[in-house]
Amino acid sequence: MNIYKKKYNVILDNMDISNYTIRPISVIMYLQDAFARYCATKKMAAYDLFEPNQYWIVTEFNIEFIDNLPFWSEEIEVSIWVSEISKIKIYTDYEIRYKDKTFARGNSLWFIIDRETKRPVKTDIFAERFEVVDNLALGEHKKFTLPEIKEKVSEIKHTNNLSDLDFNQHVNNKSYINLAEMTANNEFRKKYNLKSLNIRFNKETFLGDTLTCSTYKTNTENIYTHIVEKDGISVCDISTTWKEKTNRISIVDYDMDVKKE
Repeated sequence: MNIYKKKYNVILDNMDISNYTIRPISVIMYLQDAFARYCATKKMAAYDLFEPNQYWIVTEFNIEFIDNLPFWSEEIEVSIWVSEISKIKIYTDYEIRYKDKTFARGNSLWFIIDRETKRPVKTDIFAERFEVVDNLALGEHKKFTLPEIKEKVSEIKHTNNLSDLDFNQHVNNKSYINLAEMTANNEFRKKYNLKSLNIRFNKETFLGDTLTCSTYKTNTENIYTHIVEKDGISVCDISTTWKEKTNRISIVDYDMDVKKE
């Protein structure tokens, strides 16, 4: 099967400083890097699209965390594959493992956009470069929906700066998720772990734009909705599900390879 695999080590910048494990939102950065590398093997990397005046965008990420997160310096392996290609859409599914266990899995939705028209490019031009693998990490690809909002619990404002930008000069996907994470207070983070994350990117934002991220309780306990807006219009919608933390091994007692160096 045409499944691309890439190994990484959890680096300091992607670590939760409270417990030395990978930050769940940092998982997305490893996924995007693995997808970019996979596309490069198909001559479909971002730089390959410069000449035809096109670029990749991702509009959805869906992630489920099913096991303990790896500690800092641990080696993880991302497996990513194209699971569905329609007229203009490309779905990728993935799983991430360490110590021979899958700790995260999910899918994402991608398009190739024409820079001039800002319209999606039809996939029949390049679809033959990707082998579709009949393996859905989360089951069928469902339409993104937000849970019903109950009440606002917090809000944060942010003006986009240079550190928020990606190579297309748009605000990086991780920046939106960072905003959502920042609306949770320390007491909540001490008690709960992220169980799942569902994201829909609606509009691009740019350097100097001011964003407002509002977090709402929903009608289901421990599920929250985060809406990132610019000028009152949603640019990104996020749904998070949380579970109470359970006792797990401490990094002090954990047998990490780095201790043996």
